[in-house]
Amino acid sequence: MTAFSFAGAILIAASSSAVTPLYHLYQASMHLTPFWITIVFASYVASLLAALLTLGGLSDYVGRRPVILAALLLNAVAMVLFSEAGDVGQLILARVVQGLSVGVGTTALGAAILDTNRARGPLLNSVTAFLGLTAGSLGAAALITFASDPLHRVYEVLLGLTVLMIALLYVMPESSTRKTGALASLRPNVRVPPQSRAILVRLTPANVAAWALGGLYLSLMPTVVKTTMHVASPWVGGVVVAALTLSGAIAVAVFRESPVRRLIVMSTSTLGLGVAISMIGIQQQQVAALFAGTVIAGVGFGATFSGTLRALLPTAEPHQRAGLLAAFYLQSYLAFAVPAVLAGLSVPQIGLSTTAYLYGAVIILLAFVSLVASVWSDR
Repeated sequence: MTAFSFAGAILIAASSSAVTPLYHLYQASMHLTPFWITIVFASYVASLLAALLTLGGLSDYVGRRPVILAALLLNAVAMVLFSEAGDVGQLILARVVQGLSVGVGTTALGAAILDTNRARGPLLNSVTAFLGLTAGSLGAAALITFASDPLHRVYEVLLGLTVLMIALLYVMPESSTRKTGALASLRPNVRVPPQSRAILVRLTPANVAAWALGGLYLSLMPTVVKTTMHVASPWVGGVVVAALTLSGAIAVAVFRESPVRRLIVMSTSTLGLGVAISMIGIQQQQVAALFAGTVIAGVGFGATFSGTLRALLPTAEPHQRAGLLAAFYLQSYLAFAVPAVLAGLSVPQIGLSTTAYLYGAVIILLAFVSLVASVWSDR
C-alpha cells in the first residue's frame, strides 16, 4: 500500500503540472492572454484549496480507499475534459475538477503512506508533490517536443496511468478503520493557536515568497521563456519548471535533519539569490543563467517549505494541528494564486518582461525581510 500511495500521489501531482508546458499551445489555439492563463491556474488553486479545507480529513472517517478512488476518478474526468477543451471556459472547468482531485487525493494518499510506513512516511510525503510536479512538467515537455498532437497525447498517457491505478486500487488493502463524524469533518477548521502566531507572522514573508515563486513558474514561466527570451522549444520551458520542483524535492530530503533556525536562514537567502540570478538570466536572455538561478531558488523553495512546517507544527498541541495546518495551506495557496493573477493583469499595462522583474523583486524583498526577522529573532 505504501508504494501504491506514493505512486498515486506522484501521478496526481504530475497530472496537475503537465498542463504548464502546454499553456503556450492553448494561447495560440484559443488566443489567450497571459491574464487568462493565470485565471486558469487560479481556478485550479481555488478548487484545490476548497477541497483541502472541507474534504481533507474525510478519509479518517470513511476510509482511505473510497477517497482515493474518488480522487482518481476526478483525475480521469479532468484528463478527458482537458483533451476535449475547445475554449477557455472548458479549460477552467477541467482545471477546477483537477484541483478537486488534487485536494482530495493528496491528503488521503498522504495519510495512507503514514498508515503503512511510519518511519519513512513523513519524508515520502514531503517529496511526493515536488517529484510529481517534476515528472509532469518534464513528461509533458517531452511529448510536446517529440510526439504528435500533444494537446491530446499528454492527457491520453495520464488517463491510461490513472485507469491503471484505479484497477490496482481494488487489490489494495484498507489501511484505516471507519469511524463516525464524517459530516462534521467537512466543516473547515482554520485556526492559529495563540502560541503559534508570533512564529507564523515571522515566517509569513518567506512562505509567501516561496509559494508565489511556485505560482510564477507554474503559470507564466513557459510564456516568459518563449516570449521574452525568444526560445521556441517547449522543452526548455518544461525543463526550467522541472528544475525548480526537482531541486525543491532534493532540498527537502537533504536538509531534513538540519536545525530549523539554520535552515530558515539558509532557505531565505538561497531563495532571494536564486530569483535574482533567474531575473538576470531573463534580462540577458541567457537560458543557462535562468536554469542556474532556478535550481538555487528551488533549493530555497524546498528548504523554506520544510523549515516552515518544522518550525510551526511543534508549537501547536495535537488537537490544534489540523486547524494550524489548514491556516498554513490557506496562506500558502493564496500566495500561490493571487500574485500570479495580479501578474497576469499587469502584463497588458507594463509588458511581460517588466512584470516578471517586478514579481522577482517582490519575492527577493519578502525573502530578505524574513531573513532579517530570523536573524534578529536568533539574537
